[in-house]
Amino acid sequence: MARTGRSRMGAGKKGASKKAAPKPKTKAKAAIPKKAAAPLRKVAVKAATKKAAPKKTAPRAPAKKVIARVPAARRASARRVRAAMPPRRKVAAPRLKAAAPVQRFTVSHLNEADYKQDGLRTYALYRDLGIAAATGGLCQAHVIRLLSPCTDEVRKRHSHEPELQLVYVLQGWVKNEFEGEGVQMMSAGSCWLQPPGIKHTVLDYSADAELLEIIVPAEFKTIEEE
Repeated sequence: MARTGRSRMGAGKKGASKKAAPKPKTKAKAAIPKKAAAPLRKVAVKAATKKAAPKKTAPRAPAKKVIARVPAARRASARRVRAAMPPRRKVAAPRLKAAAPVQRFTVSHLNEADYKQDGLRTYALYRDLGIAAATGGLCQAHVIRLLSPCTDEVRKRHSHEPELQLVYVLQGWVKNEFEGEGVQMMSAGSCWLQPPGIKHTVLDYSADAELLEIIVPAEFKTIEEE
């Protein structure tokens, strides 16, 4: 009887010892600090972008243009049409206007001493009104007193090449002949415009003939007929 009890107690102790035996603990994974994880994330992102980047493909060659051939008969007819058309007029390029000279105020009062024999003709006295100097050569204006008598030297045929020439009779009279216009009698109050290059002749004038002449530009060319 006693053996059986010990055997049971021993068996109980053995079973209890088996139940109470602690289980072996597994090692926990070590936590990675945040500061150390940041560069690891950047490396991972760069690796992902490299994988996702598209592959470079070789550039495609440009497509060749296909030129349609025109039949010879059609080309010949087109040439005939172009030959029949009037030639194109060449349009001249616009000229750049030069800057106008600076003008200044001037005035000229009557003074008999201003009449001088220093103009274009030796048979006339000229009173310069100072316009050429005031406009930098843009315009010339003077009063002309014709000296009598009218000689053959006065009657020489000639022409002028200004841009504008205007004559006004202040007193007396002048008889002129203009190419294509015939003989013209100009008296006090008469005014005429001489186009550039028109040929003309002074035929006669009165002893008191006095003219106002305005010319643009101040310097111009005079052509004497032989």
